[in-house]
Amino acid sequence: MRKSVHVAVAGSLVLALGACSSGGGSGSGASADEISYWLWDSNQVPAYQACADAFTAKNPDVSVKIEQFAWDDYWTKLTASFVGGSGPDVFVDHLSKYGEFAAQGQIVPLDDLVERDAVDTSVYADGLVDPWRYADGSLYGLPKDWDTTAFFYDEQLVADAGYTAEDLWAADWNPDDGGTFEEIVAHLTVDAHGVRGDEPGFDASDVAVYGLGINPNFEETGQMQWANFTGTLEWDYLDENPWGTRYNFDDPEFQKAVDWFYGLADKGFAPAAGVFSEETLTQIGSGRVAMGTNGSWATGSFKSLDGIEVGIAPGPVGPTGERASLFNGVADSISASSQKQDAAWEWVAFLGSTECQDIVAEHAVVFPAIPSSADKALAAFDAKGWDVSAFFSYREEGRTFLPPITVRAGEVNAIASVAFEDIALGNADSSSLTAANEQINAVLED
Repeated sequence: MRKSVHVAVAGSLVLALGACSSGGGSGSGASADEISYWLWDSNQVPAYQACADAFTAKNPDVSVKIEQFAWDDYWTKLTASFVGGSGPDVFVDHLSKYGEFAAQGQIVPLDDLVERDAVDTSVYADGLVDPWRYADGSLYGLPKDWDTTAFFYDEQLVADAGYTAEDLWAADWNPDDGGTFEEIVAHLTVDAHGVRGDEPGFDASDVAVYGLGINPNFEETGQMQWANFTGTLEWDYLDENPWGTRYNFDDPEFQKAVDWFYGLADKGFAPAAGVFSEETLTQIGSGRVAMGTNGSWATGSFKSLDGIEVGIAPGPVGPTGERASLFNGVADSISASSQKQDAAWEWVAFLGSTECQDIVAEHAVVFPAIPSSADKALAAFDAKGWDVSAFFSYREEGRTFLPPITVRAGEVNAIASVAFEDIALGNADSSSLTAANEQINAVLED
């Protein structure tokens, strides 16, 4: 099942490489500038501090102050800072968020700067640049890395249940009975009396180890919950992506899949909403969860769990005959309110350069957007003995798909997150998504 991850990079990800300009000398003319740079992932701070040090060595008049905030706080603080005119000079942006910022004029289009300084955007891996073009065709970010999601698992708990890594890689799924994936999850589940979830006498009300963890993230993308499953259906978020105007949360097959996913908690195979307040990293680290979804960016955190050996398997093959993952590429954007536009652009161009992405690669924390740098990241992961091939498997043996990219994304998420959380809490079933879908589509049509 596992093809070489190096083949994946050399094949489906690699494009012709070229030198990425650092943006000319416009920023170096600024006097003693300190530019602020915001990001949400604490694991990436050391890598980007190293980039900042290298950048300042080349541009002595410009320093970079890095500030990190947790995911939910990040977007709240960013939105508030835009309203108050005190936003960061540069920040890590997300495909599902930037459309709203672009529509409101809160971020800077980069096309003229890219053309002026002859920045070669063809150096980035296939599919990473175009999603950062807004509905008007303007480019609002230079790619920095890409990610997919997979299933991290406690190797000892899986072995105790009689499974191997190959069993997890071979799993299949469907929304009717869950396929062999649900069979595995059920057998991994153990109640307080030592009875497994697929054995007679299992007590779903008193579970010691859950087969599958569920992240407490109720977002319209489903990236950290159900997207690995719904991505294997003949279904997509929007009528077209990016910049679609109609969501498809009213699709019957999608709703059946959502009911199946949250129904795992009713069977005792997964924790009910509220049992865990932290992501699957903490859940697996507690020893009470055997397996759970998370992103490639979290590999280092899982591998660092004390006393637990963690493996990584891709999502199961679904009804379409493929496995699937949301494919996200984050980028760096410039705040329109920044008073240091030249220096900010110099930093963004450096972040998007081979020099910085090679530095990031050495830290083995993410897969850089430039394929040659991604190769170096793979070598760094290999040197640690970490098998990350699951994250590439979708490009080799399945499907990757974009998060939903629309205008007014904040309003869309506000509606969708409440609807999905209500289903998880047992206050509604997935048929309630039809009404939520109508509300969302009305927002997009307004």
